[in-house]
Amino acid sequence: MKRTERWWRGLVVTAVLVGVLITAAPALGLTLTGAGATFPQPLYSKWAKDYNAATKVRVNYSGVGSGTGIAQIKAGTVNFGASDKPSTPADLNSWGIAQFPSCVGGVVPIIHLTDRAGNRIGNGRLKLTGSVLSLIYRGKITKWSDSRITSLNRGLRLPSSRIRVFHRSDASGTSWIFTHYLKAVDSAFPFADMNGAWPVGTGARGNQGVANGVKTNSGAIGYVEYAYSIQARTPYVQLKNKAGHWVLPSLGTFAAAASHATWSAKAAFVTNLVNMRGTTSWPITGATYILVRKAQKSYSLGHGVLAFFNWGLTKAKGKTDARVLQYVSLPSGAVKKIKASWHTSIRAGSKPCW
Repeated sequence: MKRTERWWRGLVVTAVLVGVLITAAPALGLTLTGAGATFPQPLYSKWAKDYNAATKVRVNYSGVGSGTGIAQIKAGTVNFGASDKPSTPADLNSWGIAQFPSCVGGVVPIIHLTDRAGNRIGNGRLKLTGSVLSLIYRGKITKWSDSRITSLNRGLRLPSSRIRVFHRSDASGTSWIFTHYLKAVDSAFPFADMNGAWPVGTGARGNQGVANGVKTNSGAIGYVEYAYSIQARTPYVQLKNKAGHWVLPSLGTFAAAASHATWSAKAAFVTNLVNMRGTTSWPITGATYILVRKAQKSYSLGHGVLAFFNWGLTKAKGKTDARVLQYVSLPSGAVKKIKASWHTSIRAGSKPCW
């Protein structure tokens, strides 16, 4: 080979390698920020840790509540927002934001309660119906010895102590799911939204705040995403579902409710999973959503966000993380629709980010 030809080939190879490094550099040093719902925070934190180990991309997620997450992505101060309350297609269009679900989970009522002998009432031993739960949160049932509770729990010697009600103080997607359930089973419940005029109770910030409030106050009841009940070791209750069957919270009962979901890109993937039919469906189930600006400042940031959630939605490790933390992964058909919506809606200039 002539010296000139070798020199040109070496130059071409060098140029290709430099091009690869320049292309890879943004990803290698990429840091993404997200904020919003505390409902999926255990999962996003685990995804972020495992994704960083696999790709060196850093994802910093702050669980500040769904309302704050929506506000921050609208203001453009984070790369993605997160909310358990789905936004309407009309609102999303006016904000210039795309929305897609990431997983499904369950909201569970939790208690700190002992029987008359002083024995702690553990997981699933206390039974409540949706109507009784609503009456507690409306302030119409105030003592654990109320006949409407004791008639459901004839095997328990419930105390005559006052019920200490805890709810979220911040604009919360978990509250959105919980109050939609209460409204579905009791039309007299005053609101179904991220926040409202709670008839009774003490407010606490975040799922962790409610879990801690219940854990440290005897006679308390609250509601949290299931993972927080497990982590805080606060016992959950058993509920009667729409089909009239007593069910416990679990990955299986959340999945049973999720099996009735309809995922439509045209409807911004909005679906309501509370009080679903089915003998094994957990009645307070909900999807949680990611919000991303349609017009991205750079391709690397836009693609980086989507690559992170693609990893969580499709890779074996992401699905394992979800299963271990008791979140239901989305079906492959829904994921296919989600990724197709990314390609058509999220761009950096004229270039699709996916």
